[in-house]
Order: sequence, then structure tokens, then C-alpha cells
Amino acid sequence: MIQIFTTGGTIDKVYFDANSAFEVGDSLLPELLSESNIHEGYRLRELMRKDSLEMNDTDRAAVLQAATESDCDRILVTHGTDTMADTAAVLAALKDKTIVLTGAMQPARMRRSDALFNIGFAWAAVQLLPPGVYLAMNGEVFEAGAVRKNLKAQRFERT
Repeated sequence: MIQIFTTGGTIDKVYFDANSAFEVGDSLLPELLSESNIHEGYRLRELMRKDSLEMNDTDRAAVLQAATESDCDRILVTHGTDTMADTAAVLAALKDKTIVLTGAMQPARMRRSDALFNIGFAWAAVQLLPPGVYLAMNGEVFEAGAVRKNLKAQRFERT
């Protein structure tokens, strides 16, 4: 069984025309999993609905606590990309679980989003990787503490 936690981020953003802004909405993760033909073998729990730039140490501690308390050895976390590496660094304290964080550069609701690919890739990664904390984005796996987001290139890279 794989535990999936959602925290918000771009993957779950919705465009609100009234104020011409994106806001985190209901998670599309159940739909994305179904579209990927993943129908069982997981438990889904929403932890929060935040843009990762709004996440703070208390939020990261809540993610750590949820992962610690989970009876699953394999955990997938959807997260905003801007501070995903920060949360991964906090989760690195857990040595006996395989934890994979993923997200999207474009909201899942947009036609050219990388969300569906990243979810499928992270689903495979969490099942295949040894215990540790990883980021799975755009076909690459990065170890926690050795990755950063390159804002200009809109991708993750090793540090």
C-alpha cells in the first residue's frame, strides 16, 4: 500500500478569472491516478492546500509528522515546486521509508501540463527506489539535499 499526501501547489491550481489569479483548488489527483489506470494500492489524504511559497516550518513539520505516523513504508507527496526541495530536506530525517515528492510546472487543469506524466513517473519511482527521500520531476529522480529548482530554466537540477 502506498500512502499519498497532497499539499497543494501548482499541480492543483485553478484559474479564477474574477481576480485574474491562480489559487490552489480541489486536488485533481484522484482523476490523474484514474487517467493513469491506477485504481488501487493507495490511500489518499489531503494535508493542506497551499502554494509552496506560503508553506512554512510548521507546515513542513505537519508533513513530516504525517509521514512518520503513516504505517506505509512508501509515500508519495504532491507538492508545489518552489519549495519542494525544502520539504524533502525535512523529510530526509526518515531513514526507513521511501518518500517521493512530485508536482507540476503547470496546473493539471491546463492542456500542456506535466502533471500527468510526473504523477505516473513518481508512482513508479516510489515503488522501485530504496528507502530515502527523493524528488521525481520530468523524468528525473533527485535525492533530497542534492537538488534545487532552476527558476529560469523551469526545471530541477542536481546541486
